[in-house]
Formats: sequence, structure tokens, C-alpha cells
Amino acid sequence: MSETISCQRIQAAYQRSRAELLSLRNSTGHWTGELSTSALSTATAIMALEMIRRKRPPADLSLNTYIDNGIRWLAEHQNSDGGWGDTVKSFSNISTTMLCHAVFHATKSTEQYVSHVVNARQYIDRVGGVEAVVARYGKDKTFSVPILTHCALAGLVKWKTIPALPFELACLPARFYKTVRLPVVSYALPALIAIGQVRHHFCKPRNPITRLIRKLAVKRSLKKLISIQPSNGGFLEAAPLTSFVTMSLAGMGLTDHPVVQKGLQFLLDSVRPDGSWPIDTNLATWTTTLSVNALEGTLAEFEKTPIREWLLQQQYKELHPYTSAEPGGWAWTDLPGGVPDADDTPGAILALLNLQPDEPDTQQPADLQVALRNGVKWLLDLQNSNGGWPTFCRGWGALPFDQSAADISAHVIRALQAWLQTEPESAEAELRLRAERAVRKCFKYLATVQRPDGSWLPLWFGNQHVENDENPVYGTARVLAAYAQGEQCGSIQAEQGILFLKSVQNLDGGWGGATSAPSSVEETALAVDTLLALGLEPADPVVAQGLNWLSGRVENGTYTETTPIGFYFAKLWYFEQLYPIIFTVSALHRAETVLKKSADDNLRLSLEEEDYPIMSVKEK
Repeated sequence: MSETISCQRIQAAYQRSRAELLSLRNSTGHWTGELSTSALSTATAIMALEMIRRKRPPADLSLNTYIDNGIRWLAEHQNSDGGWGDTVKSFSNISTTMLCHAVFHATKSTEQYVSHVVNARQYIDRVGGVEAVVARYGKDKTFSVPILTHCALAGLVKWKTIPALPFELACLPARFYKTVRLPVVSYALPALIAIGQVRHHFCKPRNPITRLIRKLAVKRSLKKLISIQPSNGGFLEAAPLTSFVTMSLAGMGLTDHPVVQKGLQFLLDSVRPDGSWPIDTNLATWTTTLSVNALEGTLAEFEKTPIREWLLQQQYKELHPYTSAEPGGWAWTDLPGGVPDADDTPGAILALLNLQPDEPDTQQPADLQVALRNGVKWLLDLQNSNGGWPTFCRGWGALPFDQSAADISAHVIRALQAWLQTEPESAEAELRLRAERAVRKCFKYLATVQRPDGSWLPLWFGNQHVENDENPVYGTARVLAAYAQGEQCGSIQAEQGILFLKSVQNLDGGWGGATSAPSSVEETALAVDTLLALGLEPADPVVAQGLNWLSGRVENGTYTETTPIGFYFAKLWYFEQLYPIIFTVSALHRAETVLKKSADDNLRLSLEEEDYPIMSVKEK
């Protein structure tokens, strides 16, 4: 069915969504956003508080309200199948259900919530219990061991069934971590220490040498834990990770330990009024850079200045104590628990380039120029030998978050290409050459990880309606955005990626994560935005259908509805209030720009024809 596209309709939808996005700025002029509440976070936070409560005098009731409110929230948000999902919009999964089920037992709430506990137990038995948890994460112990530890603290799992974590390895200098191949990913060092210790506390190894080594490593690894804990107590600003550390140390009696006390304060500070906890405090840096890049230069100078100054302040100027990352990168948040990474750093570079002063012929401010160069150097030093980029640490391990990822690598390419276009050729010649080589090498990497159907898979995003929770629409859209910027636009890889996006468009004109997945605002906007960036016209039937679907959602006000497409650490689902709005603004802004340019070109041609009438061959 052919589709027509109205320029006025696109413009109206863009202006409405843009106004909404601008209205969601905070008092300092940038964006904070709001992450989804999490049943998993709530369950782990309750367990941490319960482990502390058990060691306090019976008369101390200070934690009771937090625990009771959390348990009540879990009971009210149990799915009809007896399980829990990570968000209130998520399907049930074995990990979150086992965590939730355990806290009803740990807090002695089973009699008060009999039906909830029975239904949860039936779900767990039906899905596969402990074996299903282990199978879900495979060789990666980053999350399976903490889940089982949580259940062991509740008395539901035997300690001897939980794999021991070699927490003594944390005593090694950080430069050796990638050599020893830790059984957890780079960001999970606090869990390795705390959970490794509580398992050792309750179940000592039989080998006397191993037992002695771990006994000697207890105090030293706890000092390491103190040194990497953020000032506000929240590891990665994440309630689950902070809770796992806190419950483990408290579970072995260390309730007065400074790590426990700071972890407790973080949890009390981050609980929401309804008694639940989010997966993380905020993604302020990430949502701000996404918003700035979606608006792409349309902000006034008085709006740009405070955002630019704030972003410059978020760049790390010192060695990071957590991952030993060199200065120059950006994290996802402005809070102490953030860690610089290869997705937020290119986002910040692109945003800063979009936030340059408007005055013509004005050079980049010195502080901006230095920040950009330092960010570029940081990314170049992080590139893996295969040409791609990992999230946090180069060559740390073989687990997914430490391996090269297609969507992150493509984001880096976009930032490097944009920087190369603005950096004077006379300056930092060696840095320019490194960036150019890195881009070429990364495109080769992207070609090797493109799937036979033309798609790419992302690391940090998924779709619960797609097999294996994959989201090839998100991944392909993000990777193709890198192909759209340079000489690779007409490559075979780009053509195959375009064909893939076209092939999985739904009959309603929108996109989900893949074929047959329900259309969402986020995925539809991303697909449309990318296809336009690659040169497809708004009048192209596929693009026109997507634009009309998206415009319709703006017109009926449902474009702000969120979809749980985000993966946080270890496949923890989330949704973010700003995602659908940001992605909608970006797609409609690009469409409006293309339509306006087309109209201007037509007007210019019309005027030229009036000034220079076209003559027939005979008249010549």
C-alpha cells in the first residue's frame, strides 16, 4: 500500500515532541531522566536490609518500614504466572523470581503472603530452579553466583552448591586482572570480593593451601573493597550490586564495616516513595548527550552553555579507582558511582561538538578542544586488537561486557569521524592518523560480526519478544548510523543492513526488535532515523509508513510510552522515561530537515527556471 507523507504533519509532530523533551530538563539545564523501578533491585535491597536488621537489637525498628514497604510492593507487582520480571512491563524470569521469592522467606513474611509465596514456588519449580539460573548465564558467574548467594542467605540454597569465587585475586595489582582471567566481568570486582568472602565464610574449601590463601586474603581484599567504593556508597550507582555486596558482608557478621554502612546509606537514600528501588540512580550523562545529539544544533547559545560546561565537568581527570581507567572518558551518570566507558564517551564527544558556540569563524574554546582530544585519546587506547571496542576495559576477559561490541564500536566510529571533521589538520597530526586508522580497522571488525541476514546485535539492549532476548533492529540501526557518515554509506554491509531493516518492518508501519515483535516508539524511531541518515527519502514507502506511524503516536499522545528494551548489567531489563521521546525527536528532526531541504531545492530550481527558461533543442 502506498503512503503519502505530509510535511506539515511531520513538522507539527516534531515541534510537539521537541517541546516535551525540552520541558523535561532539570533546573540546571540538562537532563536526568527516570529509570524504571525494578523488582530485582527491590528484592536485593530488602535482603541487604534484612541481613543488617538481624544483627541489630530487637528494639531497633529503624529498618522495618523500608522492608515492609518493599515486600508489599513486590506482592502487588507479582505477575499472573507467579513470577516477577525485572520491570513492571517485563515477562517473568527465573532470576528475579528466585530473588523475590527468597526475601519473603528471609523476612518471615510467608504467612502474611501465602498465595504469593506458593505461586512463586510453583513458577520456580516449573521453570527449573537453580539449574535454570546457572543455564541462563552460562560461564559468566557475574550474576548467577550472587543470585544463589542471595537465596543461600535466605536458607533456600545450600552453600556447597554455590561456586566459590577467587576473591584473593582482587589482591593482585589491577594490571594483572586481565591476565588471570577473572570469572566475573570487569565491573563486578566488588561482587567478586564480597560474595567470594561470604561463601568462604560459610563453606571453606577442602584444599588446605587454598583455605590458607583465602584466609590471608580476607583483610587485604576488604581494604581493596573500601578503596573502590564510591563516596556515596553505591557501586556503579546500582542498587543490585550495592545490595549484593552489603548483604554478603552483613551476612557474615560485618554489619559495622564501613562498606556495609555506606552501602546501607546508599540504599536508604535511593528507595522510592512507593517502597521500591530502581536499577540505578540515573543515566544523566547518557540521557543528556542523547538529547543534545537528537536536537542536533537547534539549541540556542544560552541553552548550550550550561550543558556544555556541565558535560566538561563530567569528564574524568584522574585515574579511576574502580577499573584503573585512564583520564579522558565519560560515564553514564554524574554521580560518584559512575565508571567511564566506550558508549558514553563517544556520546559526550558528539554532544560537545553539537554544543559548540554558534558564532561563525569562532575557534573551539581551548577547554573544549582539550577535552575532545583527551576523549579521543581515551577511546583510541581502549580499542581491542580485533578493531572493535569493549565497554570498560581493553582485553580484560572473554566475557561479553569485556569483549568488542558492534553497537558500541559503531558509536565510537561516529564520534571519531565527527571529531576528524572539526579538528584542524595541522593540529595533533599523529592523533588524527591514529583515529583514521582506528576507524578503518573498526569497519573491518563490523563487517566480520554482521549476521547473514544483514543485522548486527547490540550488547546493552534487547527485546523480550524476540528469541534469546535479542534486538537486531536496535543493533542494526545503531551500527548503520556509523555507515551513514562516511565512505561506507554505499558498502555491501550498509546495503544488507538496510535490506534487513526493511524486511522486519511490521504491517502497521512500525518496528519492534525483529519480525513479529510488537512495534515500539523507540525501535520505530531508531529505524526511521537511520534509514533517513543513509539517504532514503521520506517519500520512500518504508520510511513514509514509519513516519506516519510515529507521527500518529505523537498526535494521540502515546509516543511517551516506554518499552523495556534496555539491558543493564547481566541482562537486567529496564526502561527509561526519556528514550521514546529522545528517539522520536531525533527521527522527526531528521525528517523535517530532509523535507525542508527538498522544498528549498525545489523552490531554487523553480526560480532558476524562471530566470533562465528551458529552451527546446530546436530553439537552441
